[in-house]
This record gives sequence, structure tokens and C-alpha cells, in this order.
Amino acid sequence: MSKLGKKPISIPKDTKVKIESGKLTLTGPKGSKEMTLNDKIFTTSLSESNNLVLNLIKKNEKMNILWGTTRSILNNAVIGVSVGHEKILELSGVGFRASLKGNILNLQLGFSHDCTYEIPKDIKLTVEKQTTLKINGIDKEWVGKVAAEIKKLKMVEPYKAKGIKEKGQYVLRK
Repeated sequence: MSKLGKKPISIPKDTKVKIESGKLTLTGPKGSKEMTLNDKIFTTSLSESNNLVLNLIKKNEKMNILWGTTRSILNNAVIGVSVGHEKILELSGVGFRASLKGNILNLQLGFSHDCTYEIPKDIKLTVEKQTTLKINGIDKEWVGKVAAEIKKLKMVEPYKAKGIKEKGQYVLRK
């Protein structure tokens, strides 16, 4: 039995879940998301206490692994449409700046040229200070992917810790 798969997913009051044959439609204040589930492996149901319950049809070791993973993906989707996901990036280094022009992020990272990054349509990116970026979205995977791609433009070096890092990320210094 999967410890995580057995737990019910609590649905907030302002979020609506619609279950059709193999399709789950989640609607909340941040947006809506549609997900597909395999009907041959899982069954989903809503309980009286406004919880989403995911059950296995056939129980074996491989299905237990899928059960916990699928439950986590569903939970992240519920959190995404109700509250949203957020990552904060910090630029540290002399002259490192960020600016936003439409849906293009312009970064000055100490190179002889400016680095540009085109923001996907489902992601909202804001530049709070010139050295702080906030990435918001309803899909946790996309928020993490955009953060990783921006961090890849100038990775944090271990000597002076210059580069782009997440807020709270510890850099092992030499």
C-alpha cells in the first residue's frame, strides 16, 4: 500500500472538481486545469467532506508507485488552481540586473551582451527589484522549468557566489 496514495486530497471551498470518465477538470480562482487519468488503473470519487479520493483497481508493487505519484500530481494541480505556485530567484553579482519588456525578460549578467528569455504564456513573471524575480503559475512543473532555465543562464559559482539562485538556496563556497 502506498502511504501517500491512501491520503485524500482536500479541496478548498473556492475550487470545483468535475469528474468525467477518465478526465478531471479543476477550476479555481487562479485558473482551470484539465487532467486525464487511466480508467483501467485508478478510480476517483468525491467524499462528503469535500475530499478527492484516488483508489487503485489492481494492487501490485508497480501500481503502488504510480498511485503515490499520481496522487501527488493531482494534489499539486489542486494547489495550483486554488493558490498557485511561486518561485523567487535572486541575482547576485556586481552589475547584475533584470528588466521586463512585454513577455521578454532581459538580463544583464556580466557578459558582453544581454541575455534574453521569452516567458511562456501560462507563466507570470514579475521583476520586484532589479535583482529579484518572482515566477508564478498554476502548473508546478512549468514554474520549476522556467526557474531552472533562467538559473542556467548564469549558474552560481562557488568562489564569490555570483549568479542566479533561488531564494534560500545554500551555495557551498570554496
